[in-house]
Amino acid sequence: MGIFSLITGMRGSSGFGSSSTAEDVTHGIDATNLTVLITGGASGIGLETARVLALRRAHVIIAARNMKAASEAKKLIVEENETARVDVLKLDLASIASIRSFVDNFNALDLPLNILINNAGIMFCPYQLSDDGIEIQFATNHLGHFLLTNLLLEKMKKTAKVTGIEGRIVNLSSIAHQYTYKGGIRFDKINDKSSYSDKKAYGQSKLANILHANELSCRFQEEGVNITANSVHPGLIMTNLMKHSALLMRFLKVFSFFIWKNVPQGAATTCYVALHPKLEGVTGKYFIDCNEMQPSSVAKDQTLARNLWEFSNKLVSSAFNKA
Repeated sequence: MGIFSLITGMRGSSGFGSSSTAEDVTHGIDATNLTVLITGGASGIGLETARVLALRRAHVIIAARNMKAASEAKKLIVEENETARVDVLKLDLASIASIRSFVDNFNALDLPLNILINNAGIMFCPYQLSDDGIEIQFATNHLGHFLLTNLLLEKMKKTAKVTGIEGRIVNLSSIAHQYTYKGGIRFDKINDKSSYSDKKAYGQSKLANILHANELSCRFQEEGVNITANSVHPGLIMTNLMKHSALLMRFLKVFSFFIWKNVPQGAATTCYVALHPKLEGVTGKYFIDCNEMQPSSVAKDQTLARNLWEFSNKLVSSAFNKA
């Protein structure tokens, strides 16, 4: 796998490759008995993921900050597939209060939860702090998903135990996890403005997504819980995620058009890891083009993953206390 496979679409050991679409990798899979929650499912690859999982008969919950866009996404999915089961709930991952409210609203629906797809994200943002006083890319891409996942874990554990169906958590990371600050995570300078780099801050948050999935995986295995946790790189796709660097990305795309994907291809790896029966029991792995790949050495650092978990807990607790 590598540049050659990206250019040619060569399939890997999974039977799929960079040219495979979300519909391709889920063909023939019946997800009727599954409830899926996807963050950022109102646009881009999140919307395509929601559409395809609904097409495979899963009950899809779209969690999004923009409720108008989420409602339009639901309408689009249902117009194409009148039997689709789709609900929308408001969620702002940069706000701990919003996350807690979302979980309360989701629990009020009294639904099971089989699959959690932590898809939403922001990219290359100018320096900014969240409502809770945390650097915005770290807050949205990692900490919000960290808290959301923790608040939903008991629901997922109960669902897995009662149904006997393996639960799955999928974190959307990026190959950009390799480009971050020295040491990977700046625990002591998470909000430092003077040394802020929008690119490295994004890489830091994407590294955190992999470390989070890996630590979840370790904890599930220690507890004997029937839930897996994996991370994926969806590929390079021109979506609204790149709004802060659209001109740069369009310029780069001219010279690297052969490695860019369209949206259906970009959603493939997420759908594969979330749904494919081949991955039953597979956990703590990183996937590119629907095939297991090795992330950076820092992303495999178990001590760093544990430290990030503790650091994230402290940030959340601090924000709770301020509230």
